[in-house]
Amino acid sequence: QGRLQRINRLLSTVECAGLRPDLDSYAAVLECLGRNPISTNAIQRCMQQLKQDGFHVDELFQKCLFEEDEKEKVLKAIRMVHPNYQLPPTPSPQTCSSSLLQDFYSKEKMLPYPKLDFSVQELQECFQKQLELEMNNTITIESVESSKARTPQALKARELLATLRSQWHDSVLQALQKSKHSMSKLKTASKYNVLYPYLCLLPEEEYVDIMLQMLNTLSPQGESLSVLARELGSKVYDRYITQRKLRSGQLEKLREVYEDYIQLLAKDSQPAKYLPREYWEKVVAEAGFGPSLNLKDCSWSYMLLMRLGMHMLELLVQAVKMPRNILNPHLEPRLIPALYHIYSFRSVSQVGLIKPHPIFSQIMSDAAETMLTFNSSAIPMLCPPVPWTSPHFGAFVLNDTSLMRFVDGAVQHQLLLEQCPLVNLHPVLDALNQLGNCAWKINQPVLDIIISIFNDKGNEKLDIPPPMSEAPRPPAAPSSPATWTKAQKHELLLCKKKAAEMHSLRMDALYKLSIANYVRDKVFWFPHNMDFRGRTYPCPPYFNHLGNDVTRAILLFAEGRPLGPKGLDWLKIHLINLTGLKKKNSLQERLEYANEIMEEILDSADHPLTVHGELLRWRKALACCMEIAKASRSPDPAAYISHFPVHQDGSCNGLQHYAALGRDLIGAISVNLMPCNVPQDVYSAVAQQVEEFRKKDAEHGVKIAQVLQGFISRKVVKQTVMTVVYGVTRYGGRPAMEKRLKEIDDFPEEYLWEASQYLVKQVFNGIKEMFSATRDIQTWLTESAKLIAQSGRTVEWVTPLGLPIVQPYYRSKSTVVTGKGVQDASSILGRGLLPARWKPDTVKQKNAFPPNFIHSLDSTHMMLTALHCLRQGLTFVSVHDCYWTHALTVDVMNQVCRQQFVALHSEKILQDLSKFMLEKYCSSSNPGKETRALWQKKLMEQLSNVPKTGEFNLKNVMDSTYFFS
Repeated sequence: QGRLQRINRLLSTVECAGLRPDLDSYAAVLECLGRNPISTNAIQRCMQQLKQDGFHVDELFQKCLFEEDEKEKVLKAIRMVHPNYQLPPTPSPQTCSSSLLQDFYSKEKMLPYPKLDFSVQELQECFQKQLELEMNNTITIESVESSKARTPQALKARELLATLRSQWHDSVLQALQKSKHSMSKLKTASKYNVLYPYLCLLPEEEYVDIMLQMLNTLSPQGESLSVLARELGSKVYDRYITQRKLRSGQLEKLREVYEDYIQLLAKDSQPAKYLPREYWEKVVAEAGFGPSLNLKDCSWSYMLLMRLGMHMLELLVQAVKMPRNILNPHLEPRLIPALYHIYSFRSVSQVGLIKPHPIFSQIMSDAAETMLTFNSSAIPMLCPPVPWTSPHFGAFVLNDTSLMRFVDGAVQHQLLLEQCPLVNLHPVLDALNQLGNCAWKINQPVLDIIISIFNDKGNEKLDIPPPMSEAPRPPAAPSSPATWTKAQKHELLLCKKKAAEMHSLRMDALYKLSIANYVRDKVFWFPHNMDFRGRTYPCPPYFNHLGNDVTRAILLFAEGRPLGPKGLDWLKIHLINLTGLKKKNSLQERLEYANEIMEEILDSADHPLTVHGELLRWRKALACCMEIAKASRSPDPAAYISHFPVHQDGSCNGLQHYAALGRDLIGAISVNLMPCNVPQDVYSAVAQQVEEFRKKDAEHGVKIAQVLQGFISRKVVKQTVMTVVYGVTRYGGRPAMEKRLKEIDDFPEEYLWEASQYLVKQVFNGIKEMFSATRDIQTWLTESAKLIAQSGRTVEWVTPLGLPIVQPYYRSKSTVVTGKGVQDASSILGRGLLPARWKPDTVKQKNAFPPNFIHSLDSTHMMLTALHCLRQGLTFVSVHDCYWTHALTVDVMNQVCRQQFVALHSEKILQDLSKFMLEKYCSSSNPGKETRALWQKKLMEQLSNVPKTGEFNLKNVMDSTYFFS
C-alpha cells in the first residue's frame, strides 16, 4: 500500500509540475508495477498520462531499451489493464533509396551471401574463444624478443621488479581505499567526491591492476598527462560496460543470436540472400523477449573520463615509490617517487607529462621482460565481427566500439548519426561489415624473417627499427650544464629527440610483430569503423593492414583462389610496383622487366637474407618474390592457390576527384582518367611547367630563377603537389620544398628560403594553369566554409551515400583539471589541458573543408567499390585509396572501381552540396537583424555560384588503363 501511495504521489507531482516524462521514464514505472503488482489503478493512471503526453503504448517496445526481464515485466503490467494487448509487429525492413545502390539493394538481383571456409561448429568455437578473450578485458602474450638469452643482469632486474610490484600493489590499494574513505565522508558534493561512485563500480583490485599495467608501457621520455588520464578512465569504463552486459543478461542473448547468425556464414549451412546486417536484424527480431542488445545510454563524458584518469594518476604518483639506492648501495637508502610530473612546451602551450624516474627506466630496460599485456580490443578478432546494425552496435562481442571516431569531447558527430534515419546509414554500415568480414592469416615464413632481423639490431632501410642500444650517444660534455656550449646543448637535444623517436618506433614494431606472432596459427578478422569523414580504419590499433610495408608483407587472405590465366602476370606487375622501379612504364613493360629479372626474383625468394646492391630494396617486396617463386615452380601456375593480396594504388586520387568534379579535360589527362599508352605523371608535368616559368623569369633577370637552374625535378615538387589538393597553403608548402632542396648537395644553402618561397609560388601557378577547374572548386569550397564559420556555425554536409558529416574544429582554451579539482598550478597534476568548446575555428573550418570534402568522396567511392565487389563475389579490402584483392580478380576489381567512379561523379555532387547548404544555412532569415540578413545574402550568393564545369567526358574513365598507378 505504501509503495502504491508513493507511485501515485510521484505521478501527481509530475502532473502538477507540468513535467513531461520521456518514454524511458514510463517504461521504468511500468516495469516496477509489473514486477510488484499492487493495484491496477496506478497502472491505469500511468497509461492515461502516457497517452496525454502524446505517446503510444507500442512505442515503449519500439523505442525503449531493456535489460534482463524488464520487457516482460512492462508487458505484464500493461496486460493487467489491457488483457488483449499484443506486442507491435516487427516493422518491415526499409530499403536504401540511394540512386547509386538501386541495383545493389534490389531483391530481384540479390545473390546468396558468400560462405566462409568454416563449419557451423568451427565458427561456434571461434566465437567462444573471442568471448573468453573479451571477458578477460586484457590478454598477456609472449614478446618476439623473448628468444633473447636470459642474462644474469636481466634475471636480477626481473627479481627487483617483482619485489617492487608487490610493494606497489599494496601501497596503491591502500591509497585507493584511503581516497575513497575521504570522499565518502564529505557531506557536500564537489568535483572531488563526484568520482566516488565511479571508484566503486569495480572490485578495488581491478583499479589497482589498471593503474599498475600503465607502468609497463611508460616511455623513458614520458607520456602526455592527458593521454594517460584518458586511457586510464577509458579502461575503467570498458570494464564497467563488460560487467553491465554480463549482469543485464545481454551476453546470453548475444550468444544465441550469434549462433543463429553463423548460419549465414558457415559453409555447411543453407545459402541465404541476406546481407550480414539484414540477417542479424532478422535473427534479433525472431528472438523476441529478453534484454536489448544495446545497453541503455551509459556513456561517460569526456570530462568525467579525464577526471577519473587524473585521480588515478595522482594516486599512482603518490603511492609508487622505490629505494634511491636500489641500483647503487652507496646512495642514501630513502624512498623516492618512481614517477614524477614535469611540464613541457608543445607549440605555445604548456602541457603536463608523467615521466618515470631514470632508475625505474633502467630496471625496466635491464629486465627486458618477455611478456606484453594488451586490451582485448587491440587483438584481431578470432571470429567474424558482429555486424554493424546502428551507430551504437557492432564490431566486437563485448568491447564497446564507436561507429565513428571523433575528437575527444566532441559530441556533434554522434548527435548527427542519431538524428539520421537509420536506413540512410545502411550503405555505410554494410560497407564496414564487408571490410570486416574479410578473413586473414599470417605469412609465417616472412614473419620469421622479419622477427630475425628485428632481433638482430633491426634495419632502418627496411623499416625495421633498431633497439635503443643503437641510439646515438650524447656528446661528452662538462659535468656542469652551466658550462655547456650552445652547440653541445643542441647536440644533446637532437640525441634525446632521436632516442625518443627510436623508442616509439621500436615499441610500435614490437607490438605489431608480437601480436602477429600470437595469431600466427590462427585465422582472424579486423572489425572496422570510420573517422568523421567516412574514411575507414581497422579497430585493432597496432597490427592491421593499414601498417607499413613490413606489416603488410606478413598478411595473407585466409581464403585462397587459383591464379587463373593472368594471376601470375599480376603478381609480377605488383612486385615491380612495390619496388618503384618502373613507375613511368606501361604495364606490359613492367611485366617484361619482371620476366627479364626472373632469376634474381627467384634468388631473392630462396636467399632472402643475402640480397645485395640494388635488390636490397626488394626486401620490401620479399613476400611477393616468394609467392612468385612458389607459383612459377608449381606444375600448373594457373591452378596454383594463392592467398596473396595484390594492391592497386590510386593515381593521385585527390586530383582525380577534382578533375572529375570540374570535368577538367587537361587535369583528367594528367591524372590518368583518359586512355593512354603509358601512365601520365602529374608530378613530372608540374615540374616541367615550373621549369618553363623559371626559364622565362631567368631570361628577365630574376636572380633566384637563375640560381635554380638545373635543380627543379619531380622529387622537388612532388610533396607540395600532393598536399595542394588537400588544402595546403603557400605558407604550409614552403618548408617541404626547403627540405627537398636541402637534400641536394650542390644547392647553395644561403638561397634555401628564397628558392623554396619562389618554387611554392610557381607550383601553385603551375597547378592553377593545368587544373583550372580544381582551383576554382577549391576556392568555392574554402570561401563557403569561411562564411559559414564566421557566422558561428560549423560546416556540415552529407556524402552521396547519405553519411552526415560535421567538421570538429573549434577555438579552445586550456582548462586546468585535476583529480581533486585543485586549480593551483603547484598541484602535481595541475596542468591537464582539456579543450573547452567555444565558437568554430574559422581558419581550420575553411582550410580543412576542401580536403575533408574530397576525403569524404574518396571514402564514398571506396564503399561503393566494396559493396559492388561483394556482388561480384570478390575478396576486397582497402587502405584508403589502395585497393586489395586476389591476383585472379584484379581485372574485375579494376572494372568495378572505374564503374563506381563514373557512377559517383555522374551525380550532381556540387549542385547537391550547394542545395543542402542553402537549406541548412540560409533557409531562415531574421529581418530584425540587418547584419545577419547581409551575411545570409552574401552566403546565398556564394553557395549559389557553383563553379562551372569543362568538357571532359566521364565515360572515358572506363577505358583508362592507368586509373591505378
